[in-house]
Amino acid sequence: MQQLVIVGGGFAGLWAALVAAREAQVADRPLAITLVAPDDALTVRPRLYEPFTPDFRAPFAPLFEPLGIAQTRAHAIGIDAATRRVQAQFADGSKQDLPYDRLVLAAGSRQAPLPVPGAAEHAQDLDTYAAAERFHVHLAAVTAAPATPATSTFVVIGGGFTGIEMACELRRHLRALGATAAARDARVVLVERASVVGPELGVGPRATILEALRDCGVELRLGAQVSRIEADAVTFEDGERLPCATTLITTGLRAHPLTAGFGVALDAQGRLPVDEHLAVIGVPGVYAAGDLAHAQVDDAGRVALMSCQHAVPQGKHAGYNAAHDLLGLEPRVYRQPDYVTCLDLGDYGAVLTSGWERSVTQAGAEVKGLKQTINTRWIYPPQGDCEALLAACDIDAPWPPV
Repeated sequence: MQQLVIVGGGFAGLWAALVAAREAQVADRPLAITLVAPDDALTVRPRLYEPFTPDFRAPFAPLFEPLGIAQTRAHAIGIDAATRRVQAQFADGSKQDLPYDRLVLAAGSRQAPLPVPGAAEHAQDLDTYAAAERFHVHLAAVTAAPATPATSTFVVIGGGFTGIEMACELRRHLRALGATAAARDARVVLVERASVVGPELGVGPRATILEALRDCGVELRLGAQVSRIEADAVTFEDGERLPCATTLITTGLRAHPLTAGFGVALDAQGRLPVDEHLAVIGVPGVYAAGDLAHAQVDDAGRVALMSCQHAVPQGKHAGYNAAHDLLGLEPRVYRQPDYVTCLDLGDYGAVLTSGWERSVTQAGAEVKGLKQTINTRWIYPPQGDCEALLAACDIDAPWPPV
């Protein structure tokens, strides 16, 4: 039986596996599908800025078992494209080579380390489920300690998507821990090295974001960089030392380091070049999707962002095309010209934008419900209903499922 191996258990990898399984069923042809990932659940990464909950995870078993998808619970540590093998390493240190006829690489991205002394030892991040849980535990310890200028100050480094959402939501984190006085008195500082907040978001939503940050009591430090992080302070490049017991880093993503092993030119974020079918250019038998694919979304040459909005359709197309490649069927061109953003702005509400210029279509409290629907319903795969799952796995099914 032909082997389709999918590396990565995020949005792109999950949907690649599900769609490939559906296509094999529709074609009534045998196809062995194996997903390689160290965890047995999808981490709903776009929600990790919210107060911690176990609901940030969606288990694989109810999705994979009805469709006959196997999982190898291990880290993929190497790929030999010449012999078509994935080297997997298990939790006990043992290793196994997994042969493939076609491979979908969807191992995602990682937060790039901040090259600042003390960052690794003293800063928090929200890059993984475990990191979000650690941050929750850290906040609980800080709010249980006597109030001081350091314990009452929270520094968020990086004024992009996650940094803005986290800064606006931080008081809600404290309230969720029962620390209402701490939430009221907290000093929240958002640090961005650019001269504007949300530089990658453009001009469109900036006025709304600034209004929301003011409404949420967030202090902005623009054109600023941190030069040192300690357990109880951050130091800025101008020499200012700010007492602070909580430093959260939300800067910069890099594609999974597996992309470096194929001998092809990568983009600035370490992403693999792919063609219109999401096949990796110059590497036969390999497809890529999600945060590690440099994929064109429209005929104007725009490139997908590192977001689940692009990862899900890419995963679907990569799984579809890899399966069709093995089954001798026609591929589908990946295009995703429509683009929207919905940014959570804490107690202010949220902001909804449309188009790549991010024109604001709606903002404030009324958008908060939409953001919550996206985060708690739309981005989760259907579970408990095989018919609904198969319908969602149709490449022509709309996403988000509105």
